[in-house]
Amino acid sequence: MSSDVNQEATVKWHSICAVQEIPQLGARTVRTGVMEVALFRLSDDRIMAVDNQCPHQQGPLAEGIVSGATVICPLHARKINLQSGAVLPPDSGRVNTYPVKVENGQVLLRL
Repeated sequence: MSSDVNQEATVKWHSICAVQEIPQLGARTVRTGVMEVALFRLSDDRIMAVDNQCPHQQGPLAEGIVSGATVICPLHARKINLQSGAVLPPDSGRVNTYPVKVENGQVLLRL
């Protein structure tokens, strides 16, 4: 058995909600201990997860506007790529991203 298979067997996925509970082109937040994660549902129904704080001044990203695979921070309009977590130029910075998968219509998050 490969180490990748062993690692996958020990990975803990957390069931968060049904896909339909996240509005298309919208977000839902989930608190995990001391941090808050924003789950975004894109127009093609992919789900992306990032920290719910813009690296600039901790704006609540879940309240931002989703466009393609980016979210625009509601405080100062910084654009963040939801796949990589990178703030798009001309600004800079990064947020953490988290693996997400959908099984049987349920959103699962790995922290």
